[in-house]
Amino acid sequence: MDTTISPPASAARPRLPAWLKVPLPSSSAFTRTRVLLSDLKLHTVCESAKCPNHWECWSRGTATFMIAGDRCTRACGFCAVDTAKPLALEADEPRRVAEATRRMGLRHVVITAVARDDLPDGGAAHFRETIEAVRLMNPGILIEVLVPDFLEKDFALDAVLAARPEIFNHNLETVRRLTPSVRHRATYDRSLAVLRKARERAGGPLHTKSGLMLGLGEEREELVQAFRDLRAAGVEILTLGQYLQPTLRHLPVVEFVAPAVFQELREIAEGLGFIHVAAGPLVRSSYHADDFDPGAAAH
Repeated sequence: MDTTISPPASAARPRLPAWLKVPLPSSSAFTRTRVLLSDLKLHTVCESAKCPNHWECWSRGTATFMIAGDRCTRACGFCAVDTAKPLALEADEPRRVAEATRRMGLRHVVITAVARDDLPDGGAAHFRETIEAVRLMNPGILIEVLVPDFLEKDFALDAVLAARPEIFNHNLETVRRLTPSVRHRATYDRSLAVLRKARERAGGPLHTKSGLMLGLGEEREELVQAFRDLRAAGVEILTLGQYLQPTLRHLPVVEFVAPAVFQELREIAEGLGFIHVAAGPLVRSSYHADDFDPGAAAH
């Protein structure tokens, strides 16, 4: 791929290019969001995954709720979420997420979770209860879930789908060749199978979505093949963003991909039939998720 910065020669994290620098918050909405999340004792992927956009999103009064705790049973090479023995699920967490959604006045909510391989259903029932609680307290809201692979257990997928989320997101994360070194206990083909099964097993209308990180050493041809594989699995929505190394213990950034390259890849993906593509250095799975309008896409 064409890039503007070569891989770092040392173990130290390289200096960020200008297009990856974000301003600190200046609005009162940021503080209100932080206080609300603290008051309801909720986790967000914004903080736990060290998302570079959480200043902007919280300033807009939005957040991506992370349920089932903040301890993951996997240790992926790219992810900042803590790997540790998980705590018990909190029975009232679905209600608290619903209450936060109501107070924030959200029209589109994104709910994700850590991988809970310690649970027989991977936390799928907890997803279902959270979706149901959010919809009960917020009629008319559009619900997007970003789920782990549940080890491809059909009954777990069915539990989530039974709650009828409008958007089902599961990230492929990277190209086939790099998956073993990037994603602990996950496989490229399992992720494709989860996305395909979500479309096949949904009892009603459902949009499927996935995302890839760039800058881990992938080649353009590998990315385009991943786009084709996702389309073959029925995926309609795609996000492409720059991988950023959370700590020196995580995988290094191989390259910083220029904004122009993201634009080129977006056009390629749209040419392959994705109905919505968000591509850019700071794009993440749920960044400006409400930019996608299912009603408009249906026409």
